[in-house]
Amino acid sequence: MRKVQLNETNKKDILTGLLKRGTGNYGKYEETVADILKSVRETGDEAVFELTLKFDGFKLSKDNIKVTKEEIKEAYDAVDPEYVEVMKRSAANIRAFHEKQLRQSWIDVKPDGSILGQRIIPVEKAGIYVPGGKAAYPSSVLMNIIPAKVAGVDRVIMTTPPSKEGKVNPGTLVAADIAGADEIYKVGGAQAIGALAFGTESIPKVDKITGPGNIFVALAKKQVYGNVGIDSLAGPSEIVVLADETATPRYVAADLLSQAEHDELASAILVTTSDELADKVSAEVDKFLLNLSRSDIIKKSLDNFGYILVAKDLDEAVDTVNNIAGEHLEILTKNPFEVMTRIRNAGAIFLGEYSSEPLGDYFAGPNHTLPTNGTARFFSPLSVDDFIKKSSIISYSEEGLRAVHKDIELFATKEGLTAHANSIRVRFE
Repeated sequence: MRKVQLNETNKKDILTGLLKRGTGNYGKYEETVADILKSVRETGDEAVFELTLKFDGFKLSKDNIKVTKEEIKEAYDAVDPEYVEVMKRSAANIRAFHEKQLRQSWIDVKPDGSILGQRIIPVEKAGIYVPGGKAAYPSSVLMNIIPAKVAGVDRVIMTTPPSKEGKVNPGTLVAADIAGADEIYKVGGAQAIGALAFGTESIPKVDKITGPGNIFVALAKKQVYGNVGIDSLAGPSEIVVLADETATPRYVAADLLSQAEHDELASAILVTTSDELADKVSAEVDKFLLNLSRSDIIKKSLDNFGYILVAKDLDEAVDTVNNIAGEHLEILTKNPFEVMTRIRNAGAIFLGEYSSEPLGDYFAGPNHTLPTNGTARFFSPLSVDDFIKKSSIISYSEEGLRAVHKDIELFATKEGLTAHANSIRVRFE
């Protein structure tokens, strides 16, 4: 891996290079996605069937678009029972974590009888997009559906592309059933996002769409935002490891490679205060690459977006980590909990040598759908909050309004909104 001694210039250049991986740099695909969405919006099922045949090679129809109970049973028969049990245990951890995120509606009654409050309500229908093909990740199915069910969403509708034979990955179906999906449709790509956003004869329009996908899916989510809610615009995966001289080089190297194997655009960055650790981690990376099954992908990822950044001290290292705002941040220092208090920007934070990133991907319980590409500065991990909405409650008594009506009338008049002022004034004529 390339080793860089940090300074203000290269820190800025590295951050700029990392941000080039985002969806904002794929303008050449936007027109194609817009055409797909327009077609789905205008012709519904007809467009979905045509596009599925074109892109997935399967002849979809209203009779086979929806996954049946028999297909789910077949999926259970096809999946290793031990794997099913692991998924169930993972689901239990995910459910327990997200149940702690639940919030209650509240009401505050004042002495004059005025009532203020907030009502928390789940969205009625949530659409969960799940990638298919070789990139089948049942863990993401659990991570997206379970928070929606915990939030109380009435209908959780999942879409995922079919194979040329019209089949869905068995692990995906089992995970969906364990998580509690209400309906599953065999549709993928931008056309699936369009179907969820606008509704078709077969697929209902939803209120919120979440879930990962390729660039076409990400751009489709971007373009339908406003017509429906979305979780975020996810980019390629990334890991940042913040380590000092106490870290174990072999552990650090293994953790960096755990994300680099996702694809050529994935990013793996070590920020360290130890020049010696930097050299040892680089050597361990080379050793691992001799045996890992996805070494070709990992090498391209590291060549494109892999760095070992050597900081002069912990202050500079922490500042660099906050500027990167990574999706996954591991802190492998002498006192990781103290260092954590100085971190402002990170999707998920892993503390200590036995909390490597895959623990969060699969089993611990916190959501692994995380902000990428620097968006941890303003986005949060997927949560129950993504599937709820809040309504304010206001009820004033005559006594309560009388005490403040002149203030409101003055405020409205100063803004030139005399009808607003009049709406209050007429009550005290």
